[in-house]
Amino acid sequence: MGIKVLQQSKSQKQKEEAYLLFAKAADMGNLKAMEKMADALLFGNFGVQNITAAIQLYESLAKEGSCKAQNALGFLSSYGIGMEYDQAKALIYYTFGSAGGNMMSQMILGYRYLSGINVLQNCEVALSYYKKVADYIADTFEKSEGVPVEKVRLTERPENLSSNSEILDWDIYQYYKFLAERGDVQIQKALHYFLKAAKAGSANAMAFIGKMYLEGNAAVPQNNATAFKYFSMAASKGNAIGLHGLGLLYFHGKGVPLNYAEALKYFQKAAEKGWPDAQFQLGFMYYSGSGIWKDYKLAFKYFYLASQSGQPLAIYYLAKMYATGTGVVRSCRTAVEKRLTFLKKRRCIQWRFSYGIELPFKDIHLARRLYDMAAQTSPDAHIPVLFAVMKLETTHLLRDILFFNQFTTRWNWLKLDNTIGPHWDLFVIGLIVPGLILLLRNHHG
Repeated sequence: MGIKVLQQSKSQKQKEEAYLLFAKAADMGNLKAMEKMADALLFGNFGVQNITAAIQLYESLAKEGSCKAQNALGFLSSYGIGMEYDQAKALIYYTFGSAGGNMMSQMILGYRYLSGINVLQNCEVALSYYKKVADYIADTFEKSEGVPVEKVRLTERPENLSSNSEILDWDIYQYYKFLAERGDVQIQKALHYFLKAAKAGSANAMAFIGKMYLEGNAAVPQNNATAFKYFSMAASKGNAIGLHGLGLLYFHGKGVPLNYAEALKYFQKAAEKGWPDAQFQLGFMYYSGSGIWKDYKLAFKYFYLASQSGQPLAIYYLAKMYATGTGVVRSCRTAVEKRLTFLKKRRCIQWRFSYGIELPFKDIHLARRLYDMAAQTSPDAHIPVLFAVMKLETTHLLRDILFFNQFTTRWNWLKLDNTIGPHWDLFVIGLIVPGLILLLRNHHG
């Protein structure tokens, strides 16, 4: 209940109600609710940030086998946030988190072994950790789709529909936007726009209506016969999405007899038009030997073509081929790179943080520690660090003021990034330096 309220919340009051529900559930011993509360204490989502309380709750959860808590403790240990800086202990926490199935821990361990961070550099071990995450994401992706293919995407070049083509092209963009949001109201609007454009002759709209009937949703019931009708209408106009849709129906035997030869024919036609999902399907047929002889060279060719357009499952299978040396010279490094690209395409939770590029949130305490470490490395760093810490402390002060005044708009001007700009600190330094020079002159005068 709390998660649903939190997802639908738009105001601070609604978020507070959600966290109150989490708190009640946590008091009753619900582990998921306790994890949410620990996260809230760590990030300051529910009241004032309390890292010590968050750590105590994470430690309690870790004893109960929470892999999410193990991952959090690993992160806090690795940066010395609220607890002793201990990379060895962090590695243990991440290992337990990974064993429990936490994808964040698996990603972090993959990156550490790939880069040799506090462990011996080992591409093969890194590959094994990334494989766990990639396999899970790919499996979830395929199941959610019903067929191993990504949601339809708009073609880059708009169709020339009629004298009102520009309006219709804008409508087609709106259809996809509404369809992607997947809400009931949005789906109804999407269907309205699809039907409007299809009546005007839009092959894209016909194909999208076919896709909606193929999947079934709040707007239309699942109906393979109707999907076949609209895909055929779109395909008759040479539309790649429609051709690909017909290929899917024949490939899975939905509404028509299972016919791999027909599926192959339609996939080839759509692939020739540059449709990446059709290129992927051709690669998949040659890779799995679905209705045709297995041909890993052709599978690689089509996976590669689809991957150039960012088709995520094509990238996933390329990584699989490089990892096993199937149809291509085995390369651990390339397999890792492909798996990372796949995870990035699927927007794996906090991927950039897991990959080691950036932190998932702005943390005052961690920033202080890193600035202290920078100052210790070189005497030349003292002055830059001084100014950086000044900005940090100012930001921290303003954040506290804003927290206690979050129910009013009186202090919104204190959000200096919005008021003055992202480089407001340089403006302040520009005022401080002349002031210091003036004080020194007066002192010596």
